[in-house]
Amino acid sequence: MANVTFKKIVKKFGDLTIIKDLNIEVQDKEFLVLVGPSGCGKTTALRLLAGLEEITAGEIAIGDRVVNDVAPKDRDIAMVFQSYALYPHLSVYDNMAFGLKLRKTPKDEIKRRVDEAATILDITHLLDRKPRQLSGGQRQRVAVGRAIVREPKVFLFDEPLSNLDAKLRVQMRAEISKLHQRLQTTFIYVTHDQTEAMTMASRIAVINKGDLQQLDTPQNLYDHPNNIFVAGFIGSPAMNFFPAKLSVIGGKVTVDTGDFQVAVPDNLSAPYKSMDGKNVIFGIRPENIHDPEFAPPNIHGEKVTTKVDVTELMGNETFLYLVSGKNTFIARVDPRSHKRVGDSVQVIFDMDKLHIFDAETEQAIR
Repeated sequence: MANVTFKKIVKKFGDLTIIKDLNIEVQDKEFLVLVGPSGCGKTTALRLLAGLEEITAGEIAIGDRVVNDVAPKDRDIAMVFQSYALYPHLSVYDNMAFGLKLRKTPKDEIKRRVDEAATILDITHLLDRKPRQLSGGQRQRVAVGRAIVREPKVFLFDEPLSNLDAKLRVQMRAEISKLHQRLQTTFIYVTHDQTEAMTMASRIAVINKGDLQQLDTPQNLYDHPNNIFVAGFIGSPAMNFFPAKLSVIGGKVTVDTGDFQVAVPDNLSAPYKSMDGKNVIFGIRPENIHDPEFAPPNIHGEKVTTKVDVTELMGNETFLYLVSGKNTFIARVDPRSHKRVGDSVQVIFDMDKLHIFDAETEQAIR
């Protein structure tokens, strides 16, 4: 079993607490992604698991074995770093075989493992080349291959695609996902890119300032964020937020931002009926704001009058940056929409997809 457990993990550097109380259970063969902004503690958590940093408090287990005091080389993990860290004077074959040679693995076994990894990664034709003769994507494949040949219980990836261009990142995302399906091994992957997290993960752990904010499947994080941080971090462009008050009249719930009012659908209003006058944060994603001409049928739509401030034509969609009084927000509309800068327009809020958060605690109200 290659399940991994972080139990009450604390990490401090002097008086600075990087990880406060981390509890995560990574299932066997799972692809878990740790995501969050720079400095949130996600890479530190990975380094604690690898044994590259010392735990201040808590317990890390791989399978049934607590590894707090186990040397990195004996933890049966393999790590792929942001920098490729290849030996420039060695061939691709020797770079991949280096760790096995140090362990005095028999030559025929080394060759079998390297050839097998090279076939999986489609780099067989590169085995005689030096790193300087490779592209960035090829070097990253070699770094992944060096990890594969160890046949570890757990693969650790620390922002491995950050140094690649946008097109290659998309390609390598798919390659790493396919690799996980093929190897059927536990993957733990660190990134600050929520698109990588959403497209690759079985589950995502969202971390901020050393605290685990939410651990869930990508779709549940998107549909049911626990708080404003998760709601704003997952999704691109980010969710729109409006300071507002709830108004309850005759059992009907309305969200009042001061500049516009929108009604909460009756089937979603039950949690809010006792909250008349409560200060909240109203959230709605850009993709749930529509040009009335192209709005989906059968939604609980609420019209809001706005002014177009900026347009971004993306080909398959258009981003409208809109202003309504003191509120600015983004709509992700149908590309056939022909709104222009300066136009006064109406947009439709799909209130079936609303999110309401407590203004003080920033936690979701459901």
